Amino acid sequence: MKNILITGASSGLGAEFAHQYAAQNVKLFLCGRNLERLNDVADACRQKGAEVYANAIDVTDRARLADWVTDITAQHGLDLVIANAGISGGFSGQMIEDITKDYQIFDVNLTGVLNTIYPALPHMVAKKSGHIVLISSLAGYVPMPSAPAYSASKVAVRFYGESLRTKLAAFHVKVTVICPGFIQSRMTDNNDFPMPFLMKTDVAVARMIKDIDAGKPRISFPWQMSIGLKLLSLLPAKLSSAIFACLPDKKALPSD
Repeated sequence: MKNILITGASSGLGAEFAHQYAAQNVKLFLCGRNLERLNDVADACRQKGAEVYANAIDVTDRARLADWVTDITAQHGLDLVIANAGISGGFSGQMIEDITKDYQIFDVNLTGVLNTIYPALPHMVAKKSGHIVLISSLAGYVPMPSAPAYSASKVAVRFYGESLRTKLAAFHVKVTVICPGFIQSRMTDNNDFPMPFLMKTDVAVARMIKDIDAGKPRISFPWQMSIGLKLLSLLPAKLSSAIFACLPDKKALPSD
């Protein structure tokens, strides 16, 4: 029996992770903010033979999430934790009302990741096995003026995961950091600008799962964007800033 916890499972990548991992001899522990969509995902996974436990929890609710994860580890144990929950958003111009939404982005994308994995780590360290997966982004390779909080939160997740991997290796706990490009989801549906190499959700998640199951420490794709952004980060600041200034603004946070 494989026990898997997925946050942000009510839509997008999280829902697709649940659908693709759902099978006989799999226990899925799913959380998300939208109970109706979460229950739909859970029902679909049960039809594939998985044993599913769904709970409507916001990952910024540290105490409630900690209680839930701790109960899971005590009663069932966990083999894989996918800290997927995340939100995106930017601001047009310099409206202070938009800029202050950055707090929410950091709360979900960074603190929400910590809230998810911290309660599971003592269990995995004690049994000397387990796998933590953190969802970062290719936006975490460069400072994005159209979405500063999003890119900053994702680079923080990337660096944290890379550092944590080394610390946990001594306890035989794996850490995988995933940095995808544009993937079809409710998050990208909000974008009204061209998204190069946009991938279908099921294709992107199937690739991620293949690499996760192979134990890869870092997953970045598509390779064209990955290489391009890494090269862009090497340019002089004035030149890279001039290039970024030409990029379109990202809309504010989508509604739940």
